[in-house]
Amino acid sequence: MYEQIAHSLLNSILSDLKEEIRQHQLQHFYTRLGANFYAIHSLFRLLYGERDDFAQQMHRLVETMARAYIARADALKEIDLARERDHSWFLDQRWVGMALYADGFAGNLQGVAEHLDYLHELGINLVHIMPIMRCPPGSSDGGYAVCDFRDIDPRLGTLDDLARLEAQMRAQGMLLTLDVVVNHTSDQHEWAQRARQGDAICQDYYHLFPNREMPDMYEAAMPEVFPDTSPGNFTWNEEMGKWVMTVFNNYQWDLNYRNPAVFIEMLDIIFYWANRGADVLRLDAVAFLWKRPGSVCQNEREAHLILQLFKDCCQVVAPGVLFIAEAIVAPTEVVKYFGEDAINAKECEIAYNATLMALLWDAVATQRTLLLNAGIRNIPSKLERATWLNYVRCHDDIGWGFADEDIIQAGYDPRAHRSFLVDYYTGHFPASNARGQAFAFNKRTGDARISGALASLAGLEVALEANDSAAIDSAIRTIQLLHAMILSFGGIPLLFYGDALGTLNDCSYLEDADKSMDNRWMHRPRLDWERAARRRQAGTPEFRIFTALRRLIALRKEIPAFADLNNRELHALDNPALFVFSRFDPRHGSPRILVAANFSLEAQALPLAPLRQQGFFRSGNARDVSSEETLRCDGDYLNIAGHGFLWLRDA
Repeated sequence: MYEQIAHSLLNSILSDLKEEIRQHQLQHFYTRLGANFYAIHSLFRLLYGERDDFAQQMHRLVETMARAYIARADALKEIDLARERDHSWFLDQRWVGMALYADGFAGNLQGVAEHLDYLHELGINLVHIMPIMRCPPGSSDGGYAVCDFRDIDPRLGTLDDLARLEAQMRAQGMLLTLDVVVNHTSDQHEWAQRARQGDAICQDYYHLFPNREMPDMYEAAMPEVFPDTSPGNFTWNEEMGKWVMTVFNNYQWDLNYRNPAVFIEMLDIIFYWANRGADVLRLDAVAFLWKRPGSVCQNEREAHLILQLFKDCCQVVAPGVLFIAEAIVAPTEVVKYFGEDAINAKECEIAYNATLMALLWDAVATQRTLLLNAGIRNIPSKLERATWLNYVRCHDDIGWGFADEDIIQAGYDPRAHRSFLVDYYTGHFPASNARGQAFAFNKRTGDARISGALASLAGLEVALEANDSAAIDSAIRTIQLLHAMILSFGGIPLLFYGDALGTLNDCSYLEDADKSMDNRWMHRPRLDWERAARRRQAGTPEFRIFTALRRLIALRKEIPAFADLNNRELHALDNPALFVFSRFDPRHGSPRILVAANFSLEAQALPLAPLRQQGFFRSGNARDVSSEETLRCDGDYLNIAGHGFLWLRDA
């Protein structure tokens, strides 16, 4: 869009660009900058327009983008152009991801490269390597307390190791996903160190206060993220004689995005990793980017403006790079991180579907899908050119963040139901075989979240200890059922390393003083490659789980209806144990797929009459794609085994 003030400023900026910049071939940069500059200028003015140095900061912003574009490799620029032509490429059903810690998966980045064959064998082609940037030794919040945004933790390898891994992945058609922690730094970061020494410029990079007046105003409305291990949101720093905002842990200092220099620094860091070959960047803790006294300091409008500005600037420099919004917030809030456009994602193309994850675990515990159905129906629709990351487990805990209204609609009392879920997954409920632990217990509210490996939460740990073959079968069916849901629901399925082998809780973290107070480390194991070799030994749990998931992943990639094109329809049935939805292919008209899942431990009857009315099973037979069996569907019901599922199409 043409606008005189913005156009005049852009002309001024471009005419002032240094000769060392202008001498480069910048045709695509200039074209994209011209197309996006009005939006960039408007957003930057909304955030920083009242500052006296606004024009100077705009000059710095454009120069930062130009330098990043010049530094971008020609091969990456070619990928950008291809993805601009196919702007919905990431919605295809062929993408299946895995999140892993480099050290936990294979020791370091070189080890990850050496074990890419394992990922390829499983069918993984999007790999999220958890934080790899340099962190101080000791407490680092699992890599999210960064002391150098432009270097790799030497315990994991070097930038050269990453370059070799990226090249090897790209040659195998795999996408690389990396983290950028945009909300905070380690207290050992250079900016924090200089701030402690009295550097006024760096002190303005953080939220610092000389007394408790402002912190108390913030605290009146702000919740606590880690109430048991890091209560409060501020930490006193004796060296400065000031209070520092530390929302997560006392060694993580929150960045002050009211300062445009912070925005430009972090944007340049995003460009740095995009130019290192990342296809996808996971932006950590985006809900917390803007702090306002009197609010909960989450999901503020300015946080969305910052993300929109990140995206518009990235569209100029590296338009082939996608953003993941790490925003574990209410469903009505999380969809806003896609952006406000009717179709295109103007903030982040991808967001975590934490609600689906929690709802699936609720259905396992209750053996009923009442809350699952209610919760899914009440998730607002996503944009056409955006998608979910659907996952069963991740590096973090399980929070019961579904809406109270949905819990009530399902017939439960919200507080009592959440308490039941905590009891169930910590093994304190009589009928539970789960073995997890409560995390971040809040004595004031009684709330708690859950830590634990998928297999242990699904009952496999208890079953193996008891050498109970029936219980082992049941746990494995639960693991398969949960993965079948994320593979077919719509979005990019994201497995967690170890889950394809049935890896159990790892309590060795208790022997590490830096980790022993955080039980989330129980589900961040070191992969046992001798045990992983049992995936080829018929009859073992590793073989049964890995083989089943490998098969489902391969099948998913062959089913066009599983692409994420807002092509899902829920089907309400009278049986509360069943979760049923269909997927269709709006592009090619390939057969619809009916997904039917039984969350009861007992076999259940799928009623066929209401489904026939919606066009299914008119031929009298159906093909279960997941088992390649043809089923007779000319009767009244179709049987689904306990914790079983079907991917049905007309035969």
